Amino acid sequence: MSAPGAAFGTGPLSRAAALVHTLLTVEVLLLLAASPGLPVLLLAGNDPANLPLAALCLLPLGPAVSAALYALHHRDRDLTDLHPARAYRRGLRLNALPVLNLWAPLLAWLTLIAFTLTHFAATGLPGWWAVLLLAVGAGSLLWGAHALVLTSLFAFRTRDTARLAGYFLLRHGRATLGAASLLVLAGGLTALLTEALPALLAAPLLLSLLHSSRPVIAETLEDFTV
Repeated sequence: MSAPGAAFGTGPLSRAAALVHTLLTVEVLLLLAASPGLPVLLLAGNDPANLPLAALCLLPLGPAVSAALYALHHRDRDLTDLHPARAYRRGLRLNALPVLNLWAPLLAWLTLIAFTLTHFAATGLPGWWAVLLLAVGAGSLLWGAHALVLTSLFAFRTRDTARLAGYFLLRHGRATLGAASLLVLAGGLTALLTEALPALLAAPLLLSLLHSSRPVIAETLEDFTV
């Protein structure tokens, strides 16, 4: 029989406490890392003229989310050895520049789509163009979700990450559907309640994204890393 102390940090209550501690720590650090833009974004309102400002405010969010994904992926379930803040800082240091190489163009592209849709009547285009733009925007968001996970956990070149994210969109439909469900949930919370709620629930949402992305992560480890 093992000594009582040997099981410390391995029981269900300990694992639950470790998860809660990690989620709370990562959530606070994510909000701090994204804080340069979030307050302005929440105060800017829904005026389409504010779309370029919103994109600028969202720039710090990419590295903040990437570091959160890194920390959650590398989390330790043992209460005797929890270092989520250290893992978050390491993820931010490793991934800030690589993720911005993908995040900034994605924001610019989505801003262009949103601006076109909010001024669609002035374009003179047929209505089916709006449907096409919505589909392209949704596909871009799902591509971005895969790209964020890949950039956060692997050290690929930017163009290789972009290609892999596009490859996994159809290759792992369940993972893409999982990311879509989380985006719909975040959008619903924003529309029905408040813009701040998805930000306050970012850590559990990102943990769910990692869970749904397990097939993508596993195949990347097996087939695309040495």
